[in-house]
Amino acid sequence: MSTAAPERYRGYLLYLARQHVVGELRGKLDPSGVVQQTLLEAHAAADLLERLDSPQRLAWLRTALARNLADEAKRLRAGKRDARRDRPIDLDASASGLEAWLAAEQPSPSQRADHTEQLLRLADALTALPQAQREAIERHYLLGEPVSVVAAALGKTPAALAGLLKRGLRKLRETFHEPE
Repeated sequence: MSTAAPERYRGYLLYLARQHVVGELRGKLDPSGVVQQTLLEAHAAADLLERLDSPQRLAWLRTALARNLADEAKRLRAGKRDARRDRPIDLDASASGLEAWLAAEQPSPSQRADHTEQLLRLADALTALPQAQREAIERHYLLGEPVSVVAAALGKTPAALAGLLKRGLRKLRETFHEPE
């Protein structure tokens, strides 16, 4: 894995981290800082990651990110912590929402590598969207939340949310050069 290679996973890791920074952690825990820590660890483990295929590399990165998110959440909750409420972070479930958009049988290694590349491109494209559009798309399409719930959470009317979704999807299509 070359020195620049871990950087190509930044958008994917940011997407996953944003899905798990919720509740009282929102505004306190910076997903980009946790992703940066994960990328530093990936750089240090470059020899190991180079020997892994794409799905294994993504699994390693998800595991490292989950550990870093849990560590940061524990640090922020220190002193107020109720050990009974601790739950492991399952980034595999969040990744499946993103992968569902790219769902297809991936039997060959080259098709799996292409799938991973598309997954990374989609995560980067989502990260490049304006925050409101990105949140609307992630919550509605990837997490499956109803329009009314997403609109209320974002402080928008359902009609305004529909506009955000439409503009966000248009930008994603442009990124992937797909017709409307």
